[in-house]
Amino acid sequence: MPASPFHLAIPVDNLDAAVAFYTNVLGCTCGRANGRWADLNFFGHQLVCHLADGRDRAQSQVDGDAVPVPHFGVVLSMPAWRDLTRRLKKRRVAFVIEPRVRFAGQPGEQATCFIQDPSGNALEFKAFADPDRLFAT
Repeated sequence: MPASPFHLAIPVDNLDAAVAFYTNVLGCTCGRANGRWADLNFFGHQLVCHLADGRDRAQSQVDGDAVPVPHFGVVLSMPAWRDLTRRLKKRRVAFVIEPRVRFAGQPGEQATCFIQDPSGNALEFKAFADPDRLFAT
């Protein structure tokens, strides 16, 4: 199945802080922006941060973790995931869910971690030792 970039728009309560986080901490590049929103290259995908107020927060139990909902993220290669988690730890970014292997020994085994951007949006970064298991049941 060919990969297509996703487009996701998220609310932020401070656009400057959001752009600084995504560019300086995660290494994204900023494209078009107008003061109320900004396009970001999120690992080859289009993430748009929109200045907005308020949103609901919830959690879902997944393999022993209270996973924040809503959340979004990206599936990286295992080396890229390890590099990113090392960089996040070095920058002392707080983890919502610490880097770990989820579903160990099962078809969906994956490395995962969760962080939040400055507006409280939850981001998940994951990797599979076997990328063909992304949609395994």
